[in-house]
Amino acid sequence: MTTLRIALAQVRQSADIDDNRAAILQAVDDAVAQRVQILCFPETQTVGYRVDLSSPEASVSSVWLEEVHSEVAHRCGAAGMACILGTEIPTGGKPYNTALVIGEDGNIRGTHHKTMLTPLDAVAYSRGTEQHTFELFGVTVGVVICFEGLRFAHTTAECLRRGARLVFHPQNNTTRPNDWKIPIHHAMIVTRAAENTVWFASCNACLPPHQNSRSLIVAPDGRIHGQTELCREELLVRDIDVEQATRAMFRLSQEHSSSAALADTAGLLFADTLTSEEYAAAVKPDGDS
Repeated sequence: MTTLRIALAQVRQSADIDDNRAAILQAVDDAVAQRVQILCFPETQTVGYRVDLSSPEASVSSVWLEEVHSEVAHRCGAAGMACILGTEIPTGGKPYNTALVIGEDGNIRGTHHKTMLTPLDAVAYSRGTEQHTFELFGVTVGVVICFEGLRFAHTTAECLRRGARLVFHPQNNTTRPNDWKIPIHHAMIVTRAAENTVWFASCNACLPPHQNSRSLIVAPDGRIHGQTELCREELLVRDIDVEQATRAMFRLSQEHSSSAALADTAGLLFADTLTSEEYAAAVKPDGDS
């Protein structure tokens, strides 16, 4: 069994970059105190989401960004904690909406840029081109950002193709009065876990008065393993068993009727209601009649 202690930092976020930085550093300290191994922040946490919270034209110093990235990486490395930090990367034009991935050694492992943009995102951000996975604590971890993970199943599936057993989903959902979206967003988050048999950890910002999704940690069978309260700053900490992420449903979608894929999904779908005779018939070796 491979157990990881992960945390979602549902922290405040605004156009005040110095307050955003203070919220980040406080969450890092709190996570270290709770012996967290991988900490995830919301989308664009360093500078504020350029849709609603900040503005597409807001000027952010690349030097300031590098300093914050380095400071977080140093603190995480000193504690042996990995981190998924919602931020942005300058391009000379519109920045990328980015997740910065920091390893448990304090080194920056890489970045993932949001690949699917809403119409308002497209006003403020440049579009990334591919999905990415990273090795953290010996586990392959994927990252999908907000809209790309909620509305497009292929993005999470691509992380699975690259070996992911745990997918982090930094999001920012949102200050607009669309509270009717809350159950829809929760359903999509649960679906990403269940349709792939993978751990899915979605971290939203604390955004009163209209935070349109909780932060959720969803187990590979689709059951909610932990969730935050809406509109409240909170560090959600949970231990997860990575071995539960068999990727069975994802593999069945790729392998169709192979006996190995069927064997892994039979118990997941039917649990102890499946008789031994039914199970044997379902998972007979490939090619048997």
